[in-house]
Amino acid sequence: MSRPSRSSGTAAGLSDDDIVDRVRLGDVTLYEVLMRRHNQRVFRATRAVLGRDDDAEDAAQSAWIQAWRHLADFGGRAKFSTWLLRIAVREAIAVARKRDRLLHLASDAIDASDHEPPDPNMPAPDQTASDAELSRAIQAAVDRLPPTLRTAFVLREVEGLDTSEASAALEISEPALKVRLHRARAYLRADLERRIGAELASVYAFAGERCDRIVARVLAELRKPPPTW
Repeated sequence: MSRPSRSSGTAAGLSDDDIVDRVRLGDVTLYEVLMRRHNQRVFRATRAVLGRDDDAEDAAQSAWIQAWRHLADFGGRAKFSTWLLRIAVREAIAVARKRDRLLHLASDAIDASDHEPPDPNMPAPDQTASDAELSRAIQAAVDRLPPTLRTAFVLREVEGLDTSEASAALEISEPALKVRLHRARAYLRADLERRIGAELASVYAFAGERCDRIVARVLAELRKPPPTW
């Protein structure tokens, strides 16, 4: 859990939409409340796309800054969290594309194995893991999914978004989301899948230190002149 700020106590009973309205009216300190409230979800979404903690942090930070700059575009037609996740996924995809371009410059031989189903004959890391290491084994299995399947799986199964929210965040149709989920589950080993439900809460753990770091960076950015809404 992230450490609550002094502003979170006074805003605990406010909805996301109420806070957005107050921020637009000039109470910019309340933006931190939104960050503390949704930071873990944003990080998990970017981590699902990128597969690496450091890249995911950068993308999460960029997502919050982009959300701040485009707060006037939030019309309340969707939930704030859905609108925010759509931004987070876009930012993560942008980071992934930039990273891929750098990899292409570094080497002509691009390994496309990440986009292929895992070899069923290869031993999985969780085969010899103890029950105490089950959470790490689950995360490793999820990480082996191709990014498009991994993101759909994390939003739907780890974050618990319903089908309409997850498909809206990914900007795909509900049938397409269901196809991705079906394929993602097929990639995970049957013995892992039987136990996955009880352990999902600890996948991509979001420590208070990471939350504080992202909040501090974004708040530093927000000290610059605010946009004209």
